Amino acid sequence: MAAAFRLAGLLRLRRLQEDQAAAELARTHAERRAAAHRRDETAQLLAGTSFPVQGNELVWRAAVAGRASLAGLTTEATAALAAVESRVDQATGEWSAARTRATTLSKLEERHEVLVRAEEEAAEQLVLDEAASRRHQAAQTADPARPHLTAPITEETR
Repeated sequence: MAAAFRLAGLLRLRRLQEDQAAAELARTHAERRAAAHRRDETAQLLAGTSFPVQGNELVWRAAVAGRASLAGLTTEATAALAAVESRVDQATGEWSAARTRATTLSKLEERHEVLVRAEEEAAEQLVLDEAASRRHQAAQTADPARPHLTAPITEETR
């Protein structure tokens, strides 16, 4: 019977932690895409506005206020995107660390499996060698017509 990997429980835990970190990383990437989309939409709205060619001072002030508001929203969206990108960087680091911990234990498990397999093959080889030795001994004692198998080699038998 093969010896169980003693760190199997810890390996399962590390793999779960890696999965959780990967899920968090995916969530932050989705947040980043949404923040970039909001920033791009706001920037397009700002680029699409223009000042009126005709109109009184009230229309002019409304256009300036609208552009200023869109410029503020664009700046806000850019800042939000920067904040989300820092969370993405942090989540990437956490996932990388979790991946490293899980990979280290996986390599230990693989090494353990190789050692167990080698021990099992050595034990099997011992059994096969013992069986061959017994067959050989049985053949020597059962066949008296072949004395060269049972008698030691001396100067007379050479």
